[in-house]
Amino acid sequence: MARPEAQVDADEAQAADTPPVDPSEAIRSAYRFHRTKRRLRVERRRAAQFAGLRFAFTLALLVFVFVVLSLTVWAEVQRLFGL
Repeated sequence: MARPEAQVDADEAQAADTPPVDPSEAIRSAYRFHRTKRRLRVERRRAAQFAGLRFAFTLALLVFVFVVLSLTVWAEVQRLFGL
């Protein structure tokens, strides 16, 4: 035995046929979201590379200052004690 068809109002049928959002805006929004996500990923990678370069430069500068200071102190010790 067949079940009777449920009664659907015309307003509900029309509401079910129309999409809830504007698909063109949803697509643009998705593209914008993924472009922003990709741009942030590239910026983070670039920032990490620059952080490595800054660390290497700072380390080299500190080693240079240490060597200059050590040589200066050694020269003064030699001059002071006549070594």
